[in-house]
Amino acid sequence: MKIQAITLGSLLLAASLSLQAGHAEGYQDTAKVTHVEPIYRTVEITRPERQCWDEEVEHYHAGDKTYTGTVLGGIIGGVVANKVSRHHGRGNDVATVAGALLGSAIGHDMSRQKSGGYYTTSVERRCEVTHETTYEEQLVGYDVTYRYQGRLFTTRTKEHPGKRIPVTVDVRPDRRF
Repeated sequence: MKIQAITLGSLLLAASLSLQAGHAEGYQDTAKVTHVEPIYRTVEITRPERQCWDEEVEHYHAGDKTYTGTVLGGIIGGVVANKVSRHHGRGNDVATVAGALLGSAIGHDMSRQKSGGYYTTSVERRCEVTHETTYEEQLVGYDVTYRYQGRLFTTRTKEHPGKRIPVTVDVRPDRRF
């Protein structure tokens, strides 16, 4: 009988040590959630916004480049200078060339004024990008209070835990002994 008691005691001790070794990291249980407080954070959000409008725009169109006025002015100036110089009798060739050059310059200036170009107006689409900044409250987690075996505990979770929260229970001997 004594041997049986020793054997039974040894078996119980081995089983107890085995259970403790198997639960060295604790065991799973659940606790009742008593309070959940959402945690918010203010976040700055900047978004690009494209704004467009119609705008009247003036366009300058240069006149056609023509040499008609220059050529005609040169011919007329040369003829007039030639007639005047013949009438006065000397410097005929020099006066003709000078008259042609002066007539060309006057004809050129007059033709530029007449064919100086024109303006048109059109409606064009203009756009620009601006950045709109807004502030939003974002949910970042929950402060959770829960009761386990009559004691209150708190933790922070990323998701709402519901009515019960899973807990890991780890029992260890007090180091004072």
